[in-house]
Amino acid sequence: MKLDFKFSNLCGTVYKKGNVVFTPDGDSIVSPVGNRVTVFDLVNNKSKTLPFENRKNISRLALSPNGALLITVDEDGRALLVNFQRHVVLHRHNFKTPVRDLQFSPNGRYLAVTHDNHIHLWRTPGFTMDFAPFVLHRRFPGHYDDVVHLSWSPDSRFFITGSKDMTARIYAVDGVMGFEGAVLTGHKDTVVGAWFSRDTERVYTVGRDGALFVWDAKVELGTEAVDGVGSKKRKGTDGKKVAAVKKWRTSARHYFNQNHARVVCAEFHAPSNLLVVGFTSGIFGIWELPDFTNIHTLSISQRKITTVAVNKTGEWLAFGSSALGQLLVWEWQSESYVLKQQGHQHDMNCLSYSQDGQFVATGGADSKVKLWNTQSGFCFVTFTEHSAGITAVEFAKHGQIVFSASLDGTVRAFDLVRYRNFRTFTTPTPVQFSCLAVDPSGDVLCAGSADTFEVFVWSVQTGKLLDILSGHTGPISCLSFSPSDGIVASSSWDKSVRLWDVYGRDRAPEWFEHQSEVLAVAWRPDGKHFAATTMDGQICFWETAFGKPVGTIEGRKDIGGGRKSTDRTTAANSAAGKHFTSICYTADGSAVIAGGSSKYVCIYDVPGRILLKRFQISHNLSLDGMQEMLNSRNMTEAGPRDLIDETGENSDLEDRMDRSLPGVARGDMSLRKTRPDARTKGVRFAPTGRSWAAASTEGLLIYSLDETLIFDPFDLEIDITPDSVIEALFDKDYLRSLVMAFRLGERNVIQQVYEGIPAGSVALVARELPVKYLERMLKFLVGFMDQSPRLEFHLLWCTALLKYHGRYLKDRCVEFASALRALQKGMSKLYDDVSKVCDDNTYTLQFIIGVAKQKQLEDGTTAMQIDDVINI
Repeated sequence: MKLDFKFSNLCGTVYKKGNVVFTPDGDSIVSPVGNRVTVFDLVNNKSKTLPFENRKNISRLALSPNGALLITVDEDGRALLVNFQRHVVLHRHNFKTPVRDLQFSPNGRYLAVTHDNHIHLWRTPGFTMDFAPFVLHRRFPGHYDDVVHLSWSPDSRFFITGSKDMTARIYAVDGVMGFEGAVLTGHKDTVVGAWFSRDTERVYTVGRDGALFVWDAKVELGTEAVDGVGSKKRKGTDGKKVAAVKKWRTSARHYFNQNHARVVCAEFHAPSNLLVVGFTSGIFGIWELPDFTNIHTLSISQRKITTVAVNKTGEWLAFGSSALGQLLVWEWQSESYVLKQQGHQHDMNCLSYSQDGQFVATGGADSKVKLWNTQSGFCFVTFTEHSAGITAVEFAKHGQIVFSASLDGTVRAFDLVRYRNFRTFTTPTPVQFSCLAVDPSGDVLCAGSADTFEVFVWSVQTGKLLDILSGHTGPISCLSFSPSDGIVASSSWDKSVRLWDVYGRDRAPEWFEHQSEVLAVAWRPDGKHFAATTMDGQICFWETAFGKPVGTIEGRKDIGGGRKSTDRTTAANSAAGKHFTSICYTADGSAVIAGGSSKYVCIYDVPGRILLKRFQISHNLSLDGMQEMLNSRNMTEAGPRDLIDETGENSDLEDRMDRSLPGVARGDMSLRKTRPDARTKGVRFAPTGRSWAAASTEGLLIYSLDETLIFDPFDLEIDITPDSVIEALFDKDYLRSLVMAFRLGERNVIQQVYEGIPAGSVALVARELPVKYLERMLKFLVGFMDQSPRLEFHLLWCTALLKYHGRYLKDRCVEFASALRALQKGMSKLYDDVSKVCDDNTYTLQFIIGVAKQKQLEDGTTAMQIDDVINI
């Protein structure tokens, strides 16, 4: 079994906190998701989570103007410098204070970073692995409180800042003669945004109280004759030269008047003079400056908008709401959504893979069922019919149906063709369902209750309750159907696993006793063994034919690790409470994967009962239970510093208000503040065995064996010319010549190489062709079919490509959809043409034979001779 699973993608979380930025081409948006970064490709409809992690949740990020460098800064001010194209971390840097804003200069030479009430200007690091790539250029003091915003002038010579001291200041990057800076005062609250106009002759500032000030540069005569930007020499009345210095004056004051809603974020697009403002009420507005003409004012949520961004052309607007975990991209001209994604608002409780491995269904504590495309990373449908938390989801083995069980006392079936809830299963008396299982045939549905300790059986076709299986004396924790027969295994907190025959009630249920409460159960694919996880951290394996145990794995030490803020003992001695809550067999039954109340996911070898590999799902120190050792400096008289409630110190009233309902808080009720724990509530292997997914605190983590960055050795070559391609073809190095032709990109060379490959070598070349060139090969075939009469040769290529790369194409059917549709269309056209030729030939032969028979009757030719002609 292969174990080199690598982190592939993060679904279920699209935005946590911080700012979002568009890429320079404006086609993608970069969003922080916890301590990771996700890039959403808005044109190709795909998302990709980059394979690096910050120490804590990301609070700010910035992308260089050429799109080469990405800097992410966490809550403590620790930054990562990343090569954005290669997704490689180049350097780690500590700014030593929380960063509220950072921006690259438009020319890409400098990086301005807020540092409390100062601004630090750094030279932009290069791509080389220098010992100290961050070089400080200048420090700019002046503000009396924290700087919250900064932006650059289009010529990169000046930048303007907004601060909590209710002022905005203009600084020059280098010393400019005659310019000593400018202080813009008059606001009555924090300046959340300040920008230069396109010609730098005007400045716009936005206050938190909803005031917009327009500042114009006016020329005033000075007393000294100095040269530089912002001054012009003029002659006075006495003939001496005096300086004409620019002074900033308020030319207009506007107010948004949004019913006392405060401004949270704002962004100005200088080329189109558009100002986008987000408010605490969930409303955003678009104004055209300097006339202050309101273009749109729309409400996108009931919670405040945390961040806003505008792409390069000014057509797309991006909004993020940390309270809802929502990310929107809106095209304001057509008033339509380009992207609308939202993760589970609370914990993700369960997951299930579809039979082809293309989709994953997740259920959350927010009573929603979401379906995710594993290739694109997007949620394409959300079901909101449940009224309480989802506890289990399952795909039907046949057909496009997904089932969900909830604490609201219903089990619902959803049709994935029409996207509707077509059947609801209920019980005579209201119960809370904790688990769910579907028969392999899809005809029978079982659900276990947490309060009546019973298993309910329904018919999927009719929706009627068929049977109630009772016998457990504790809450049902898990249900699982046997793959081979109609036996369902139920695990319970009464320390037992029971096997029920759903189709024949004459057979008494079998009872398997355990040492501790049973939390999860899973069948081996052949149906002869099952595995059960218990509260004491064990995994027990049982043989169903003889009802005897065949082995036990002590997993408490493997899953142990991580010390919480309130733990009295060290991580090495605090294995109590560590257990597996979910387990799943591999497709061949040789290994199991298990996850639970820990930051680790373990894969065990079943025959050898040994740990094969352990994955740490996150390194985010913002989660509780991540560190092995605690720092005593974080311990205060009031308890751990991380658990001290500081919401009362927030400046906004809506941030200080507690909107949670009574009785919905989880965890230790004696604590005023709790941090989310790093844990895994569900793990599943994909049916293909190439990937596995985990429903964790961070979201839906997908680990895969497939390489995300495909290495192409031909990228290292620079001497690819038409002559070298033809030379490789003459040397019978067909694969090399074909790849070099694709790299060269000249169609006549590709055509010459394609026709020069012998038919006997097609299968070998197609098998060894790198997947990076599959799309190019398919598109070339589609375009060349109509021009070349070598029909059988084209069919050989198509058959070989689909035979050796079929699984790769199926897994990425969305990516190759256009090429495959074009290939199907081309094949259909060739089939129609060949069919027409064959029909014409058949009719012609029939006519010739008919004429021959007619001549036979006239000339007296024997019937035997005519039959011989027909056979020939």
